[in-house]
Amino acid sequence: MALKVELKPNERIIIGQVVIRNDEQRTRFFIEGEAPILREKDILTAASAATPAKKIYLAIQLMYLAQDPTHEHETYFALVRDFMKAAPSSLPHMTEINNRILSGDLYKALKAAKQLIAYEAELIENATRV
Repeated sequence: MALKVELKPNERIIIGQVVIRNDEQRTRFFIEGEAPILREKDILTAASAATPAKKIYLAIQLMYLAQDPTHEHETYFALVRDFMKAAPSSLPHMTEINNRILSGDLYKALKAAKQLIAYEAELIENATRV
């Protein structure tokens, strides 16, 4: 079964190693086969990865898009170690992310990393209130 994708005008999508930018009209197309796919709203750039949790998300994103995700493992685990030292309470989030990575479901690991980003924002907000 094909994946139906609708792109807004000028929206970008990554399919495999290729970035596709839509024209000025809404477009619908179908993707048949297996390839990593990220819509623009889910893409994080190195420049926009300004917090530790976002850097973890970026490392997972690079794993997801890479043909060999093991190249990013060293960076990912170093980021996780540092994050866990700073916020040990994030263990449940890290456990879920790690389990998704170990099971090979990198797309769901990205979704779990979004929850980590939200948790990090809560921690920062609480710290600035005090």
